[in-house]
Amino acid sequence: MDRRFESHGLQSLPVTLSNSAHSILQRLSERESLLLAPYAMKSVDSRGRKHPEPEHAYRGPFQRDRDRIVHSAAFRRLSGKMQVFTGERGDYHRTRLTHTQEVASLARTLSRALRLNEDLVEALALLHDIGHPPFGHAGEDALDECLQPDGHFSHNQYALTIVEDLEERYPGFPGLNLSHEVLESQITRVDKTAPSHSPLLEAQVVDAADSTTYDAHDTDDAIKLELLTLDELSEMSLIREALAAVNSEFTNLDATQLRASVVHYLLNRQVSDILATSAKDLLRYDFQSSDEARDGELVVRPSKELQEQKEELESFLYERVYRHPELLKMRQRAQDRLQAMFLKYQTHPEWFPKKYQVRARQVGVRQMAIDYLAGMTDRFCDDQYVRMFGESSP
Repeated sequence: MDRRFESHGLQSLPVTLSNSAHSILQRLSERESLLLAPYAMKSVDSRGRKHPEPEHAYRGPFQRDRDRIVHSAAFRRLSGKMQVFTGERGDYHRTRLTHTQEVASLARTLSRALRLNEDLVEALALLHDIGHPPFGHAGEDALDECLQPDGHFSHNQYALTIVEDLEERYPGFPGLNLSHEVLESQITRVDKTAPSHSPLLEAQVVDAADSTTYDAHDTDDAIKLELLTLDELSEMSLIREALAAVNSEFTNLDATQLRASVVHYLLNRQVSDILATSAKDLLRYDFQSSDEARDGELVVRPSKELQEQKEELESFLYERVYRHPELLKMRQRAQDRLQAMFLKYQTHPEWFPKKYQVRARQVGVRQMAIDYLAGMTDRFCDDQYVRMFGESSP
C-alpha cells in the first residue's frame, strides 16, 4: 500500500477529497498533535486502504475501521461463541463477545494513559478475536487437525480472511477494506516470531489487555462455576496477594463480594503494573515517531515480577480448569462434531449456502469447509450437525 498522507502536513491529500473531508483530517491532525505522544500512530499518517475510498466527512480512518468491525456479521456472531465454558453451565461466564468488549475497555484505558491512538486501539481490540471458530480453542484445534499434515488453522489468520474476503458489506470491494495499520497489526498476531519489527504500540496495548483480561476473568468464571475455590487458587502468589489486599481493606465480605473484589484487584494490579513498566521504557527510549517505536523493543508489557506471577497462574488454570474432566468431555464432543462435518462437507459441497459454493470453486472445497465451519456459532454448529447426521451425538 502506498503512503497517502505525509506526517508533516496534508499536502498529499487526494484531490478527490471534499472540503468537509479535508476539514476532518485537519481537525484530527490538530487534535492528535495535542493529545497523542510522538510515538503514537497518527490518523494523518495512515497508509490508507487497499481499495481507495474518499475520506469521511466527520470520522477519521480508524474510527471507520472500528465501526466497520462492529457492524460486521462475524462480530455479531461472537455473542454465540464460547470463551472457555459452554452455555450448558449457565449464562454467567464470558462469551467471545463479552471478552472482546472487556479487552477493548482495558485497552482504551491503557491507550489513554500512554497517549496512544484510542481509535486505532479500539478497532484492533474489537477485531482481535473475530476469527475464533465455535467451541473456543477446542474448535481451533479440531480445524487445525483437519488440515494436517499439509496445513494449519489459525484464528488470527482466519480473521484476515473474514475482513478481506468473506464479509459482504460494500458493493465496490470484498471484505471491510480496513486500513493498512489495522491489517498489518492483525498480521503480526498470526506469527509473533516472524515480523522484522515490533508491532505498533497500539497493537502491543491490545495484546497486553487481552492477557490481563484472560487472567482475571478466567479466574472469575472458574470460581463462579465451582471448578475451583479461592482457597485452591490462593496457592498462586498473585491470588494470595489479591486476597491479602482485599482482606486488609474489607471485612465480612460474602463469597460473591470477595470474588468480585479479588477480580477487581487482579485487573487493577495488572493495568497499573503495565502502565508503570511501559512508561519507564517509553521515557528511556524516547521514541519520536510510531515508526521509530516499531524499530525498538516491545515496551507495552508487565514487569518481570508480574509476568512470573501471571505465568504461574496461567499454568495452574490450564491444569485445573482448561483440563478439567467436564471441559475435556465437552471439548472431545465438539472436536468430534467439527471433524465429522468437515469430512461430510467435502463429499457434499452442495450443502454449502449458494455464496459459499461459488467461493468453493475459487479456494477449493476443503478450504471452504474450514472457512464455513469456522464462521459458525456454537449453537448453529450443533444444529447443522443434527441436520447433517440426523442425531444429537457425539
